[in-house]
Amino acid sequence: MPTFHRRLERNAIGFVLAIIGVSAIGGLVEIAPLFTIHETVEKAPDMRVYTPLEIAGRHIYMREGCYACHSQMIRTLRDEVERYGPYSLAVESQYDHPMLWGSKRTGPDIARLGGKYSDAWHVAHLINPRDVVPESVMPRYGWLQRNRLRVDDLDRHLAAQRSLGVPYTDEMVANAAADAAAQASPDSPGAAGVAERYGEATNVRAFDGDPARLTEMDALVAYLQVLGRLTDAAHQQAASAEE
Repeated sequence: MPTFHRRLERNAIGFVLAIIGVSAIGGLVEIAPLFTIHETVEKAPDMRVYTPLEIAGRHIYMREGCYACHSQMIRTLRDEVERYGPYSLAVESQYDHPMLWGSKRTGPDIARLGGKYSDAWHVAHLINPRDVVPESVMPRYGWLQRNRLRVDDLDRHLAAQRSLGVPYTDEMVANAAADAAAQASPDSPGAAGVAERYGEATNVRAFDGDPARLTEMDALVAYLQVLGRLTDAAHQQAASAEE
C-alpha cells in the first residue's frame, strides 16, 4: 500500500483522477437522495408556520447559543423515544431555516418541549435555572425579561423566510410587528387577528406574565412552547405503528 500511494502521488494526472473519483462518490451519496426527497419527506397537512413572535424567539435562541447544548432531533433509538417522545420526522423541520437538529446534549433534547412545562416554569428557569433544576449547569438569562423585543424588522424576517419557501402571505408579512405584540397580549384588539392568520391552535397569552410589555422573554418562551407542536404528524405515525 505505501508503494502504491507513493506511485500515485508521483503521477500527477493519476492523482487528480483519483481525487475526482473519490469526490464523485461523495457527491453522489450527498446529492442523489435529493432527487427523491419529495417521496421520502412525510406529508403533514396540518403543518403551520411560526408566528412572528415565535420567529423572534427562535432568533434569540440562536443568538444566545442555546443550540450548543440542546439538540432538536429525537433519534429512532428506543431509549430516546421513551425519554423524549416520538422520533423526529423530516417534515417537522421543513420551515426551519436554519435547522437546529444538533448532536451535542449538555442539556436534554427539546424537540418536543412545547407544552411540557408552564410559561411560569420557563420564565423561572431562564432567570435562574437552579431555582427549578438544582443540578442544572445552564447559564442565567434574566436580562431577557428586561429587554424589550425589537419588532420593527419582523416583516423583513418573514419576507426572507418566504423567499426560502415558507408560505407566509402578504397579510402575514404586513402585520408581522402588530401580530408579535398581540400574541403576547391576549386582551388586545389584534389578538383575534393572530388566531385568524396563524390558526386557532396558536398560543396567545402573556408568556412572561406581563401583557403590558413585549420582551425578549415573551418571544423565547413563545418559541419554546411551540417546539414539536407545529404538526401532529409524528404522534399520528407513532399511534399508527402501535395499532
